[in-house]
Amino acid sequence: IMEATAPLVVKPTNIKELAESPDLRFIPCNYVHDSCYSNSSATNDIDDSDSIPVVDFSLLTSHDSHQRSTAIHHLTKACQDWGFFVVVNHGIPENLMKSVIDCTHEFFNLPEEEKHKFTGKHVLDPIRYGTSFNTSKENVFFWRDFLKVFVHPHFHSPTKPQPCSEKLREVARNLLGGISESLGLEESYLDKDLDLESGLQIFVGNYYPPCPQPELTMGMPPHSDHGLLTLLIHNQVGGLQVQYQGKWINVNALPNSLLVNIGDHLEIFSNGKYKSNIHRAVVNNKVTRISVAIAHGPSLDTIVRPASPLMEKENSPSAYYIPMKYKDYLEMQQSNQLNAKSCLERVKIPRS
Repeated sequence: IMEATAPLVVKPTNIKELAESPDLRFIPCNYVHDSCYSNSSATNDIDDSDSIPVVDFSLLTSHDSHQRSTAIHHLTKACQDWGFFVVVNHGIPENLMKSVIDCTHEFFNLPEEEKHKFTGKHVLDPIRYGTSFNTSKENVFFWRDFLKVFVHPHFHSPTKPQPCSEKLREVARNLLGGISESLGLEESYLDKDLDLESGLQIFVGNYYPPCPQPELTMGMPPHSDHGLLTLLIHNQVGGLQVQYQGKWINVNALPNSLLVNIGDHLEIFSNGKYKSNIHRAVVNNKVTRISVAIAHGPSLDTIVRPASPLMEKENSPSAYYIPMKYKDYLEMQQSNQLNAKSCLERVKIPRS
C-alpha cells in the first residue's frame, strides 16, 4: 500500500485546495495514517445504525407527564448505553437546517485570501479557520478543513448570521433539562449549576472533500468532545462513525434529524454515570461531506465537577473527576493532538 503512495510531503494550508489539485492520484505521505490499516471497514466496522437510540423531542417537551416520562426513559438508556442518540421531531424546519449547510458550503467556497482573514492564532479566538485539527502539534494531518465560530454568549460570524444557532441552543437546553431529571435531579439543576445562560456555544463547520485514497487517511481521528452535548447536522453524505461496545457503527441519519453525542463535561457532571462518546469521521473518493457540529458547554469560567447531590447519593468521599474550569479544559484539549479520551483521563481519579 505504501508503495502506491507518492512520497510527496506538503505543508497543509487547506485540504480543499489540495483535493482540487489537477491530476491528484495519491495523497501526500503526511496524510497517511498507519491506524487506518488496522481500522479497515472490512474487519472492524459494521453498519448497524438502525440500533442507534432515537429520542422524540416532542414527547420530551410535552405537557403530558406520561409522554415526558417516556422520553426521559429513552434519554436515560441512550446516555447510559451509547452516549449518542438521534433526535426527531425537534421543531426546527428542514429548510432552516439546510440553509446552515448551504451557508457553510458558501464559506468554504470563498477565495482563499478571504478565508485566510479568519485564520486564528489561539483556540479561544471567536472565529477560527484552519485545516486538519492542530497542525502545530501533528506530524500526520487529517483530510478536513474547519471553521469554528463562538455564537454564544456573544455572537460572532465571518460572513452573515447563522440562522439556526438559537433554535439549536433551545433544543440542547431542553435535552439537558431532561438529562438532569434522568439523573434524579431537578430539571433546572444542571442549567443553574453550570450557568448555561452564559454557556459557550461553538459552531463548527467541517469540510471533507473527496480523497483519491480514502482508505489511507481520516477526516477526524477517534475522539470525544469537550462540553456537555454536541448537536450535528450534515449534507446527507455518510462518514460519521460512533464507537459502541468496541465496534464502529456507521451513522445513517434519519431525514431532518439531529445527531447528538455526550461530551466530556456531562460525563464529569454525572460522575461517570453517562460516558462521553468516542466518534470519528471517514472520507470517500466521490463526493464532499459537509457537517456542522454545534457544541454546547458551561460558561467558560464555570468550574465543572460532579454534581453534589450525586456525590451525596453515592456516599463518595471525593469526586472521581478533578474540578477544573471549563476554559482551562477546552484550552488543554484544543491545544494538543486528538487521541480518544486522553484529556478526560488527565482529570480522572481512578476508583479504588
